[in-house]
Amino acid sequence: MSGARPILADVTHAPAPAPAVVVRDRVPADLPALAEVLAAQRPASGYPHRWPLPFPVEEFLVRPDEERAWVAESGGRMLGHVSVTTVPDDRYGAIWSAGAGRPVAELGCVSVLFVAPAAQGRGVGGALLDVAVAHLRDQDRTPVLDVDDRDGVAHAVYLHRGWRVVGEARFDWQRPEAPPARLLVLP
Repeated sequence: MSGARPILADVTHAPAPAPAVVVRDRVPADLPALAEVLAAQRPASGYPHRWPLPFPVEEFLVRPDEERAWVAESGGRMLGHVSVTTVPDDRYGAIWSAGAGRPVAELGCVSVLFVAPAAQGRGVGGALLDVAVAHLRDQDRTPVLDVDDRDGVAHAVYLHRGWRVVGEARFDWQRPEAPPARLLVLP
């Protein structure tokens, strides 16, 4: 086999491994990129229901009752967001409380969960949800949330992950023709 030439692989065109998805605490500098992601995902998800919002997007992202918030990013690109808020001691809190069998003060609401269109179906939303739930469980609190997507992907994902519907309610942010939102608890 004299004269045989070694076969060399062209590794210069091998795909680079995808950067890891990192979930970390949200910082104020994240808000402009998160506003873009929220707008980009809205046509497919319908979330938020009012669009354009009647107030600055930053007020939607950062709630007065927010306790903590996280973002998912990969390779410097913002992929999603979730927060945890307190549960008000009102008629909605009463429904969640009855459904969870715990006082309102022992509940925490998973809120403002959304994922960039390019990241959907890749586990990013699940990772964000897991971080929010773990945060509440570490405080011995029961996670609750509301979902207006009665027959959509979000609602199905929550039910598949063990969330239970404990009631329905109408919120002021809902479209008048929309059916009541479902209130869910993760036992």
